[in-house]
Amino acid sequence: MSPAPDQESAGHGARLRGALAALLLGLPGAAWAQFDAPSVTPRDLPPVQGTGQPGAARVSPFAGFGGAGPRQDPNAPVTFTADEVEYDRERGLVTARGKVEAWQGERLLRADEFTYDRNTGVVTARGNIQLLEPDGTVLFADEAELKDRFRDGVLEGVRALLAGNARMAANGARRTGGTVNELARVAYSSCDLCPDNPTAPPLWQVQARRATQDKEALRISYRDATVRLFGVPVLYTPYLSHPDPATPRASGFLFPQFGYTRFLGAFVQTPYFWAIDETSDLTITPIISSRQYPNLGLEYRKLFNFGEIQGSASIGGLNGKDVGGKEELAGHIFLKGRFTVDENWRTGFDLNRASSELYLRTFRYEYRRVLTSQVYTEGFWGTTGYARFDARAYQGLRSVDDTRQVPYVLPNIYVEQAPREKVLGGFLTMDAGLLGIYREIGSESQRLAARARWERPEVDQFGGLWTFRLQTEAIGYRARGQQEPPVNLPDANGTRGVGNLRAAIDWRMPFIRSAGEYGTQTIEPRVQFVSGPRTGPQRSIPNEDSVDFEFTDANLFALNRFTGRDRQEGGTRVDTALRGAWDFPNGGQVEGLVGRSFRLDDHFRTDNPYPGSGLDRRASDYVARLRVAPVPWFETIGRVRTDGEQPLDTKLADTVANLTVGPVTFSAGYLYSVPLPYLVPTRSREEVSAGVSGRIGEYWRVGVSGKYDLGLGRPVLLQGFAGYEDECFILEGRFLKRFAEDPTTQTLYPASTIVLFRLGFKTLGEYFFRAI
Repeated sequence: MSPAPDQESAGHGARLRGALAALLLGLPGAAWAQFDAPSVTPRDLPPVQGTGQPGAARVSPFAGFGGAGPRQDPNAPVTFTADEVEYDRERGLVTARGKVEAWQGERLLRADEFTYDRNTGVVTARGNIQLLEPDGTVLFADEAELKDRFRDGVLEGVRALLAGNARMAANGARRTGGTVNELARVAYSSCDLCPDNPTAPPLWQVQARRATQDKEALRISYRDATVRLFGVPVLYTPYLSHPDPATPRASGFLFPQFGYTRFLGAFVQTPYFWAIDETSDLTITPIISSRQYPNLGLEYRKLFNFGEIQGSASIGGLNGKDVGGKEELAGHIFLKGRFTVDENWRTGFDLNRASSELYLRTFRYEYRRVLTSQVYTEGFWGTTGYARFDARAYQGLRSVDDTRQVPYVLPNIYVEQAPREKVLGGFLTMDAGLLGIYREIGSESQRLAARARWERPEVDQFGGLWTFRLQTEAIGYRARGQQEPPVNLPDANGTRGVGNLRAAIDWRMPFIRSAGEYGTQTIEPRVQFVSGPRTGPQRSIPNEDSVDFEFTDANLFALNRFTGRDRQEGGTRVDTALRGAWDFPNGGQVEGLVGRSFRLDDHFRTDNPYPGSGLDRRASDYVARLRVAPVPWFETIGRVRTDGEQPLDTKLADTVANLTVGPVTFSAGYLYSVPLPYLVPTRSREEVSAGVSGRIGEYWRVGVSGKYDLGLGRPVLLQGFAGYEDECFILEGRFLKRFAEDPTTQTLYPASTIVLFRLGFKTLGEYFFRAI
């Protein structure tokens, strides 16, 4: 049958391709409601449907997607393909049916039916509508009526897949000005539907009478909103707003945080996040509590092409009547910067100050035992050189700290060079440093030090490994006030120079035998001979960096076993050890070592500044370690030091064990140490610890651990956590109780018990509750 005189039709859209392109030159451009979604690339889409008739000029609808190819003109005419196209000349209607794909530039529209009214400029699409924007936005609808280059329009049965796995559905939507989408009867969630029952409500969702998605402000706002868990309403609010999931940073109020603590009473925090620009942001957090004066916290971040700055600060009144202190205006600042100067040098600073320990603990800002402020520059060149220049200031926060005795370090310079070329067949490392330490009251000192280390390993014909070592040091001091605390070395005042030379020959012989299918076994004796001039009593030398000392298997073979540069080890000694190991084919191992050091004279009785350390006799204490890890799911490692004359008298024991059974890990530990006269406190320490943690199913994590002081007969620490997390929801609880006491008041430190709850709706916000 021939078509009606007033109507032309084509069963194949490609036949009218050239004519339609000319007729549709005035068709509006496709600018659509931008519902954020993960980026869609051409390979994510099925092939273009069409007749594929010979001679049909088929232009790819994906030109320009993902930045491929030249960018298209946004005012270019709309081109489409379809199974069937009709043009009603009298009414001015162009209708395409059957697998319609229309595109303009980088925008693609799919529908079962597409109608364009040339008289009104209105486009109507029906059935299985899919709209793809250049930024990856994807929108689904049952019916849409669009105009003004698709910037304005009305849609029915709207569904959208947003970024961050978020989903939105609405009965209808209206697009205004190309940037604002108004939706009616909206449901929003980022939860996956139950695969066994897709009609069941998601874990959580927001339902609202109205919603507005503002693409310029990058926010989604709701009116008359209800938050539902498993379909049950749990919260109603007349207004709710959150960032668009497509943007990781957007200004606005974060979820308020509530809680109750011993020193704050009931409190509320209302953080406001300000995205200043693309490279910086500021979080402003006022804290209102029933027992303390208002507090204001700030957290700032700034990124540069060559570095970053980030930090936090606060100010507020401290009501001393409720926290055992004085009433005062208090605050803190923690600020750091890191910058790259060029490919070899970088610089940075840290500024950390606080009014008091009590203030930080009361308002639960980050607590540190000692606050360190510094400014530094460090450089690297090649693989052989390193240098660092810095200045430091410290602030002790405990009530027993005398801030006048806390040192300032200026300057602290360290330079190291390690040539790649061998020197006399070995490897040479050289370093030099300048250190200045000042106090308001008490001791002061300046130190200039240089050191050279040389090491040459060799293997003999029997398989023994010989290592020849040489180390020399030269140190100059200028000191005053050394008779004052905290050093208390009256003989160290004045200017003096000291030197030290240590030479060592280290021999190891690994005897290895095969255990067949059970792996290999190793027995390895080791002997090191170390010699150098005697240092004599070191009471005339300042001591700032070698105050602490612990003798274990880790430093048994060190040329100088003291931790810093202010104390030097001299004389002649022999270090011995026997190591055994059984290595299994599955990667497991049982390994142990026992060792001891012997001096050739007894001058160390007078030269040793660390009585009770295990090195204050000609024959040292025994040190040993044992690691048992025969299978991947079990490991224990222990270290012990016993008396050199009474080997059953333990001076130090430290053991940790871990056992993994499926998704659960059990841990246990034991620590014992005798009192050391050169450290405070001087009591013995004996503690046991235990814990268990693991996963329950796919989403739950739980754990509990504790530490008990056997000497004091009371717990030291108890903590636990439980958490649930899936693709859209976070629920977490934590408990922590410390039993540490303030040495001046013999009472528990403030905020010794902490309970935290975290409730998170991904893409929507998080809620915190804290009790102390």
